[in-house]
Amino acid sequence: MAVSEQDGGSGSAAVHPPELVGREREMAELARALDAPPAAVWIEGEAGIGKSRLLREYLARTAGRADRVLLARCPPLHHPQTLGPLVDAVRQVTETVAGLPLSPLAGALRPLFPEWAADLPAAPGPAEDPTAVRHRVFRALAELLARLDVDVLAVEDVHWADEATLEFLLFLASGVPQPVGLVVTCRPEDVAGGSLLRRLAARLAADSVSAAGRLRLALLPLDVAGTARLVSSMLAGEHVSDGFAGFVHRRTEGVPLAIEGAVRLMADRSDLSHGAGGWGRRRLDEIGVPATVRDMVLERLGRLGPDGRAMLRAAAVLGRPADETIIRAVAGLAPGRAQAGLIEALDRGLLDDEGWGQVAFRHVLARQAVYDAIPPPRRRMLHRRAGRTLEALAPPPVGELADHFRVAGERSEWCRYAEWAADLALASGDETTAGTLLHDLVVNGGLPPASTVRLIRKFPFASFAGPARFRELVPPLRAALAATAGDAVQEADIRVQLGNVLLFMGEDDAGRAELKRAIPHLGHDPAEAARAMMRLGWPRSSSWPVSAHLRWLERAAELEVPSMTAADRLGFAADQATARLMLGETDGWALEAGIPDDADAPAEWQQITRANVNLGDMAMLWGRYAVAARRLDTALALADRRRYRRYESVALVTRTHLDWLTGAWDGLAERAAALAESEDILPLARLEVLFVVGQQQAAAGAYGPAAERLRLVLDGEVDSGALADSMEPAAALARLALAAGRVDEALDITEEPAALIARKRTWVWASDLGPVRVAALAAAGRVEEAAKLTAAFARGLRGRDAPGPRAGLATCRAVLADARGEHASAARLFARAAAAWQVLPRPYEALLAQERQARCQIAAGQREVALSLLAEVRERLITLGALGDADRVVSCLREYGVPAKRPQRGGRRANGNRLSPRELEVTRLVATGRSNRQIAETLFLSPKTVAQHLSSSMRKLGVSSRTALAVLATSAEFAQRDVPDRRPGGGAKNR
Repeated sequence: MAVSEQDGGSGSAAVHPPELVGREREMAELARALDAPPAAVWIEGEAGIGKSRLLREYLARTAGRADRVLLARCPPLHHPQTLGPLVDAVRQVTETVAGLPLSPLAGALRPLFPEWAADLPAAPGPAEDPTAVRHRVFRALAELLARLDVDVLAVEDVHWADEATLEFLLFLASGVPQPVGLVVTCRPEDVAGGSLLRRLAARLAADSVSAAGRLRLALLPLDVAGTARLVSSMLAGEHVSDGFAGFVHRRTEGVPLAIEGAVRLMADRSDLSHGAGGWGRRRLDEIGVPATVRDMVLERLGRLGPDGRAMLRAAAVLGRPADETIIRAVAGLAPGRAQAGLIEALDRGLLDDEGWGQVAFRHVLARQAVYDAIPPPRRRMLHRRAGRTLEALAPPPVGELADHFRVAGERSEWCRYAEWAADLALASGDETTAGTLLHDLVVNGGLPPASTVRLIRKFPFASFAGPARFRELVPPLRAALAATAGDAVQEADIRVQLGNVLLFMGEDDAGRAELKRAIPHLGHDPAEAARAMMRLGWPRSSSWPVSAHLRWLERAAELEVPSMTAADRLGFAADQATARLMLGETDGWALEAGIPDDADAPAEWQQITRANVNLGDMAMLWGRYAVAARRLDTALALADRRRYRRYESVALVTRTHLDWLTGAWDGLAERAAALAESEDILPLARLEVLFVVGQQQAAAGAYGPAAERLRLVLDGEVDSGALADSMEPAAALARLALAAGRVDEALDITEEPAALIARKRTWVWASDLGPVRVAALAAAGRVEEAAKLTAAFARGLRGRDAPGPRAGLATCRAVLADARGEHASAARLFARAAAAWQVLPRPYEALLAQERQARCQIAAGQREVALSLLAEVRERLITLGALGDADRVVSCLREYGVPAKRPQRGGRRANGNRLSPRELEVTRLVATGRSNRQIAETLFLSPKTVAQHLSSSMRKLGVSSRTALAVLATSAEFAQRDVPDRRPGGGAKNR
């Protein structure tokens, strides 16, 4: 150690790079995992905790293995380029693929490696579906890794990875056998909700308890002793005083990066002294070490010379490893000055040699601190230089160029490179990145109308979820409309896209109005005209009669579109089937039967997914629940496999609704609540899931909260124009009003919906509304009106095999007979209605009909049989979970002298001691000795949620302590316990 004498013999430290300390156990576990290929290792921890250092130290100690490890690094780019970390890593280990024994599949890599076009096989044939493109790119990339003898793929800072990279890691982790080992480092606090990274973490965690080669490491801060060792390693192994070590630990909280920064800063300040007790601070009461890494970095930056600062700022703007030539060009320095500045930054430990002639910041926090301190005008200038410099690379990093020119304010270059990057993303099947880039361009690019339309047509709408992104597209489209006033053709092109966006947002009436105005001027684009006509044929949001919708459907069907592909024709057939079924037209089922569950042609996958979502919804409307379940399960499987987020979210919500109808209530409250809180749910879908929540509250007897929620849902459906969807919430809200004796309120709620059905003659919409409207009219003494409505309902269902509406009609007839005092007849009719509901199956409605049947039997003098039926209904209501209704039946039984217990509150055990999938995961992790917080971190839950799952598990399994639960979870009996299905109502394939 070099020591200079100052201040009466006190030493000033020469600071060395820190050693890796306090990670002996983690290093051993990492080595064991990587010695059992194929490994799958997850390393997590907060910023600066030493995740990358641990990985790189392992590679340095195992030189033989390091040659077969491909190290990819994910930089914090605004818009990460598709598979960019992997592409950059591959380029670092090989300059050519010539001579590698690649299969024809490797031609799919041409968009990623255009410079290797001469050495790669020919590009494969077109695949219009992005999922098919992405899948063969993944297979080709995995093959390339194998040909390069890659044993382990290590990805640093995976929380910044683009979605395609995350999907590729999932692809590798899901392989049987896994084709290559995986190591990822991650900051959990930076993982967004809904990120694919959570799925990857969950997959690794699921296997990590027992499988060799599977490891999940959570790095924690150093303790005081570890802090002392780290500081000592930077001071040539000299002892540091206990007071100094404690002081550094308190100020840095044991984070290694902060410890290193603190020591370097104090050395820069000559704030260290060496005495008999070892190294310490000169004046503990006078000189304060800044509490944040940022403050330390900026002060160290200020101690560099002007050339060192210039090189650091250029490196910060580049944001990723780069060679001296590129950094020098961005900094604007002559070669000699640039080299001197770079050496100074390396010597001071702010930059690190990455190998291959490249340098980068030692940690992203240091880079961010330097970047944030650059004045905005200089920052824009540096980004402009970075863009001009990187433009000369072959191939150009278009994603980075888009970011640099965007910040620099160079609009035309930004737009050009961003669209180029989006096109490359689409060519690689990465719809998420493409959608983000295109959305940014349309919303913020200030583009001319023709460019706006061109970009909107590229939008991968199926990958969008949530209303905000759609809503932001409306102002630029309206601005484009204003700019093209007087040009009918351009105006029609823009107007039809505006109509489409409004429809995606759920603003159906506004969207349809734009489509109607556009159609007369779309002669130059018959396919777009046909799509617009088809959308106008859908009756969901309009008070038009059925005949008006049918005319639009027929016009669409008659329009000749020679350019229409097989996938387009499939989509049109599905839309025709959906629209006709929504209108109550029986011939829609013949069209539905022609829609396949899957296809060999990738271009048809998206159409089939969408068709299954919509046809499942229509099957629910008609009461064909088996068809609905099959269609929705197919949609969920396709959407999950091919990452159609919009379709997946809608299918999940619709499946949840179906579970409510069919009595699959176990775990339904949790699923519905989770869906209602999801940011990816579109407005109308959110209303549908809130309807399910409200219905469950009503069945449980929480009538006030249920009414508030159902009113919110009904108002939302009406405001958005989704009139067909408003029928169920209107019926549910009116039923609550009737139960409370508020007859006038029930009449008000049902009056307009009933009139709408009568006007449109869409009687298949009346399954729920019809019975409640008839009951409200009868309660108000308007029995003849109730009879006329029932008769119209019956006429409207003639010739229609619609089990759901027919069960509703049977209930209307029973209610009408009861209102007329024909109690014996009414009892028989209610029994028929109960049977009709049960065959669907819709057990809740069947039980309510049986309750009415028993009450009519009592009125008809059949007391004994009625009370026996009521006792049975009570038991089945409790089993189902309808505790509020069970309370009402208990009151009736007691009124007639039958002793009956009220149902116990606080949950039910419909499936005995079977745990939900999440409860099983939590319980098994308890058995490993983990705390609630550790379980929460493992499963990406909150500790409160973990506690709730534990409480539920203990209740179901009949244990009263955490220890007893852990003992039971390790028993052979528990290991063989059946695992409930993961999907919302059935098998696991859809989740």
